[in-house]
Amino acid sequence: MASILDEYEDSLYRSASVQQSRASVGIPHSGYVNARLEKETPIFNKQRIDFAPPEKINSLVVSSNQLCMSLGKDTLLRIDLGKPDEPNQVELGRKDEAKVYRMFLDHTGSHLLIALNTSECLYLNRSVQKVRALSRWKGHLIESVGWNKFLGSETNTGPILVGTAQGQIYEAEISVSEGSLFSTNPDQYFRQVYTLEEESGPAPVCCLEIERGIEGKFFIIATTRKRLFQFVGKVPEGTEQQGFSSIFAMHADHLPSFREFPASFGFSEIAFYTPKLRSNPRSFAWMMGNGVLYGTLDYSRPDSILSDERVWVYPSDIDITVNKPISIVLTQFHFLLLLPDRVKAVCTLNGQVVFQDLFLEKFGLLTRMIKDPTVQQIWIHTEKVVFRYHVQRESRDVWKMYMNMNKFDLAKEYCKDRPECLDIVLAKEAEHCFQNKRYLDSAKCYALTQNYFEEIALKFIEAKQEEALMEFLIKKLSNLKPSEKTQTTLLTTWLTELYLNWLGILEGDPSQRNLYLDTREKFRTFLSSPKNKDCLFNNRASIYELLASHGDTEHMVYFAVIMQDYERVVAHHCQHDEYDEALNVLSRHRDEKLFYKFSPVLIQHIPKKVVDAWISMGSRLDARNLIPALVNYSQSASTQQINEAIRYMEFCVYQLEETQQAIHNYLLSLYALCRPDSLLSYLEQAGTNPNRIHYDLKYALRLCAEHGHNHACVHIYKVMELYEEAVDLALQVDVDLAKSCADLPEDDEELRKKLWLKIARHVVQEEKDVKKAMACLSSCALLKIEDVLPFFPDFVTIDHFKEAICNSLEDYNKHIEELKREMEEATQSAKRIREDIQEMRNKYGSVEPQEKCAACDFPLLNRPFYLFLCGHMFHYDCLLQAVFPNLPAYKQAKLEDLQKKLAATSQPSKSHHRPKDADTISLGKGQQSREQIKADIDDIVAAECVYCGELMIRSIDKPFIDPQKYEEEMQSWL
Repeated sequence: MASILDEYEDSLYRSASVQQSRASVGIPHSGYVNARLEKETPIFNKQRIDFAPPEKINSLVVSSNQLCMSLGKDTLLRIDLGKPDEPNQVELGRKDEAKVYRMFLDHTGSHLLIALNTSECLYLNRSVQKVRALSRWKGHLIESVGWNKFLGSETNTGPILVGTAQGQIYEAEISVSEGSLFSTNPDQYFRQVYTLEEESGPAPVCCLEIERGIEGKFFIIATTRKRLFQFVGKVPEGTEQQGFSSIFAMHADHLPSFREFPASFGFSEIAFYTPKLRSNPRSFAWMMGNGVLYGTLDYSRPDSILSDERVWVYPSDIDITVNKPISIVLTQFHFLLLLPDRVKAVCTLNGQVVFQDLFLEKFGLLTRMIKDPTVQQIWIHTEKVVFRYHVQRESRDVWKMYMNMNKFDLAKEYCKDRPECLDIVLAKEAEHCFQNKRYLDSAKCYALTQNYFEEIALKFIEAKQEEALMEFLIKKLSNLKPSEKTQTTLLTTWLTELYLNWLGILEGDPSQRNLYLDTREKFRTFLSSPKNKDCLFNNRASIYELLASHGDTEHMVYFAVIMQDYERVVAHHCQHDEYDEALNVLSRHRDEKLFYKFSPVLIQHIPKKVVDAWISMGSRLDARNLIPALVNYSQSASTQQINEAIRYMEFCVYQLEETQQAIHNYLLSLYALCRPDSLLSYLEQAGTNPNRIHYDLKYALRLCAEHGHNHACVHIYKVMELYEEAVDLALQVDVDLAKSCADLPEDDEELRKKLWLKIARHVVQEEKDVKKAMACLSSCALLKIEDVLPFFPDFVTIDHFKEAICNSLEDYNKHIEELKREMEEATQSAKRIREDIQEMRNKYGSVEPQEKCAACDFPLLNRPFYLFLCGHMFHYDCLLQAVFPNLPAYKQAKLEDLQKKLAATSQPSKSHHRPKDADTISLGKGQQSREQIKADIDDIVAAECVYCGELMIRSIDKPFIDPQKYEEEMQSWL
């Protein structure tokens, strides 16, 4: 396997030259084709509004899709951009020469302030048609308004800030609520709160912005021509409606924090960018004399909201003395500068001009550029034309700028849905990390790119960065598809080789112990990874070879466990005499086949633990498959060790209730060999019913005979019902045992007598004990003295049998007397029977004319009938019909036969007279008389009352409806 990897590394060097040649002819190293099928639309897409103003446009404002423009001297045009076909025209009603100086529209598009060049200010609400003059504002030329986005509504502005050309900041509130005290004058109050100054004195307040931070903190930004002021303070909760006077009062004695720049072109303008899903701006851009101050807004800062500030100077073609910027608008990644004849878009990330749009002279000079903060549309107008810019996919090229700035995380964020761009960023980040010797980070990035695998691998090999190479291979492996099996196999095998090399190096260095443990854990995680499982399993032979070539038995066992190759694990432990470990593996994974395979080895060394493991497996193990292991073990082991085999066999027989003959036979052989006492108790516990005995009787008999266990043999003979053999063998052991055997054939008196004669002969001839022989006579009633006498020798005197002979004669006399008594009782019984018969012949019963059949309930005397002693009366045919179904089959057949015979004897008579005893005349030799046939029928049909006799008792469990006719009967009831 090592040679295969060496060849592969050589191929990497060969392929590297191919890559260089490809690069020299311009073949891209990326797997993506960077081609655009159609022209991409610009980020800022300009649209001219189809609108021809009747008069020149003085001013234009847009907010919340509400557009307001001042036309000529006295006309105001309002357009709801959602309904552009329904414009609303309002007349200012001014007769003097006043002109519109500036217009201000709040964030809701409801409140419009119109500043005149005569230092007056007008107000128009979206819901009304009449312009109102703000009397308290008179005498102030309004330069800026800071709207209250937190308390303002469609009818009330809430506290707002107003900046004048003289540098004063006023706080005011406008309300159009009907029924209010100031219903005729919308301005609620107008009071000065601060004055902005520069070095030369008060300066015009160019811009005002109010923002609210966390914990009730407010930030107020105000700009002049050269300075940017910040007022920070808290407004107590519940007092927001009282305005911002308290914040400005904090700076009455000292200047607030401000940023100042030396250059000025007479005014400044600040723009903010607010994301769609946020209420507060995220960034700002201040256009002033030295350039554009750009930064972000951090509301968590205590004293200043401005953060990450930097100044972008104006492009080189902008000369602020000749064509100074007029307006500025800020988007997410650009700020747009309005010049008299063009618009320039500058990227806020690198300060480069990314867009320029030149306007034709016929449109006139550009006057103003504003942005609707709610819909992110940009509006530009001249005195004659209105244009609108749509911002489309502004972030499309941002990734390049972040990438060139080495801000790779941000670059990846903005191209995550464009894989071809993401690949470029990852390749650049990987190269950057490699050059800065951050090899592990470089490997992680390279693994995500489409760059040539061989080129990257060679790069890390040449730098001798095996750890980084491993990281690269791991990441590359995790990104492979399931169908790329060849690549997966190659990377898996290569990683295994690298891990083993690295572990071998670290293991020999005590100072790298922690790194070794960490690497070992990573290697084990790699081997046990579910994603690599199939590949490792399919190539486990190669992995085993690699592990063996490195002599890493620890991980060989670990890998075998992961692959569930427990056979290899157990074999390894057995080869190294680690029998306990081998048994632990078997017990843990409970594989029956492995138990059968390794039990012969393990039981030779740890028999007790092996038997314990077998017992814990319970019925999952087939004890028959373990018998060979036990047989080999028992042949070479001592009696003490054989006890373990007996213990397991007893567990199978008594606990698992095994019925396999092989198991019971083997247990018998072990008992016969080592435990004779247990042998007999086992045989007795097994019983004497051959059908319920699980061992082989013949095998057991031969086994017990070989080992001389006669008592056990006697028991087996008894089970086999070989009573003569049992008695013969029992007489060699114990006469009492023979006696117990002789009484077993209870149903065969002749055999019992024969067996007892055997015992008696043995007692007389072998033991020559007359008393014991006489005891045999008393033990068996079948034996008589005359049966035993032939066994005694001729020289025995009668004195020994005197008592027995007398007892025998007495028994005979008693028997004769008993027979006489029985004869007398029989004579008396016959006499009584004859008397009863005579009495029955004369017995009769009376039947009333109105009596009815108990079965059919019709008059009884109409047909032949039966009268029973119990009083029930039945017609002959009714009784026959009731009795016949309940008769046994043979009686039914006999009854049918008798009825046929009776019918055959019935002859039609030609005369009115017949012999008196015609029914009793014999019908021929060997034939029954008609009277006899009727008597036989009566014996069957009228043996007992059908209602009172046993027939009714026997039919108590029969259903009322025949099961075969149940469905039919049930249907008849429906």
